[in-house]
Amino acid sequence: MWIMVLFDLPVMTKKERKAATGFRTHLLDLGFEMAQFSVYLRFCAGKEQSESITRKVRTKLPSGGKVDILYFTDKQYENIVSYTGRTKQDSRKNPGQFELF
Repeated sequence: MWIMVLFDLPVMTKKERKAATGFRTHLLDLGFEMAQFSVYLRFCAGKEQSESITRKVRTKLPSGGKVDILYFTDKQYENIVSYTGRTKQDSRKNPGQFELF
C-alpha cells in the first residue's frame, strides 16, 4: 500500500514559510520521499501502518493551507504514467523486501 501526501501551503510570510518547511521536513523524517515539491510518497506494509503514519502526519499539519492524503495499491502505483518534459519515464516498480545488513 502507498500513501501520497499532496499539499498547498501558504508561504507569504516568514512564519508561513517556516511552517511549510517544517511540514516537509516532518514528512521526510517519517520516511516519505519527494515526488514533486508538494507531493510526497511513502510505501507502507498495510492499512494498519498507513493509519499510524497518517496520525503522525496529522500532528504536524500547518494551520493554513490544504493537505490531502491518498492511499493506493501496489498495482495502482505500478500503473503511474510519468513524463519528464515530453519524455516518458519507465514504469515504477514496487520496492522489494527490506534487507537488513
